[in-house]
Amino acid sequence: MIAANEQLLLDVQELKVHFPIRTGIIPKVTGHVKAVDGVSFQLNAGETLAIVGESGCGKSTTGRAVLQLIRPTGGEVLFQGDNLLEMSANQLRAQRQHMQMIFQDPYSSLNPRLTVEKILLEPLMAHGVGSRQEQLTRIGEVMELCGLNKSHLNRYAHEFSGGQRQRICIARSLMLSPQLVVADEPVSALDVSIQSQILNLMQDLQRELGVAFLFISHDLAVVRHISHRVGVMYLGRMAELAPAEELYNKPLHPYTQSLLSAIPTSNPRIRKERIVLKGDVPSPANPPIGCAFSTRCPQVMDVCKAVRPEMIEAEPGRYVACHLYEGKQG
Repeated sequence: MIAANEQLLLDVQELKVHFPIRTGIIPKVTGHVKAVDGVSFQLNAGETLAIVGESGCGKSTTGRAVLQLIRPTGGEVLFQGDNLLEMSANQLRAQRQHMQMIFQDPYSSLNPRLTVEKILLEPLMAHGVGSRQEQLTRIGEVMELCGLNKSHLNRYAHEFSGGQRQRICIARSLMLSPQLVVADEPVSALDVSIQSQILNLMQDLQRELGVAFLFISHDLAVVRHISHRVGVMYLGRMAELAPAEELYNKPLHPYTQSLLSAIPTSNPRIRKERIVLKGDVPSPANPPIGCAFSTRCPQVMDVCKAVRPEMIEAEPGRYVACHLYEGKQG
């Protein structure tokens, strides 16, 4: 694992994305789905920060809101010190050269009517980068970086396997030499053997290009091997944020502990104590008043049901939103 550059690239503060609920014959807003409800984190240049959590926790919405594909309801998204929420459409368009995305499904995220060459040309043409010859040269360079054969330039997406399609998606995201790439579950639709190839490719690209990844996933085993730090989300809020190895070796938040206990081991002789959570995840349209996890937490206290915990530094470099650690700041 490469060391991350200490230069701050992305600073997200109290990010909120609330979707209105409209009811009635004449639709009126009667509530909001709080998909993301006050998420904060930072990402350094050349670093991989993974955001994990179960389906519906808001991790994909967070990634899209960072890139302004979904306009946030509130908060700040500072990219190299500039707040993306305050930019005009033209300013944001210019900034998009430095921020790209890899989508989850390589089957639907590629235009079936375009050849590989045209797919990779699109970002360069949209931003007016280089002459035609320079654009073709850039395509060749990126294809080689991503392990793609230049003889496939005139093929269409349906002619490739899932792993090859995801390589094309990765190549497309790198065409403009971005500093930040949001990878939204980039290997979840692939076979296990292909997953490792794509993850190794992303690590190699990071080592060579210095690109930072915001890696979104629900697969904790995958996240451990690619990330420098891991943020755990639950019901639109960040529960814990820590260096990857420290989080896996000693999870602090009860929710993180339950997630890690569910990871299967390859050795049948090793028995793990499984923490089984009771009850269902609350609705993001009506989240608990206090801690979002209070309705399912095996260590719940009275204060958890009434007061929302703040994210505190429980140990050096380790942040957790849990009343169990108040007064124990590192």
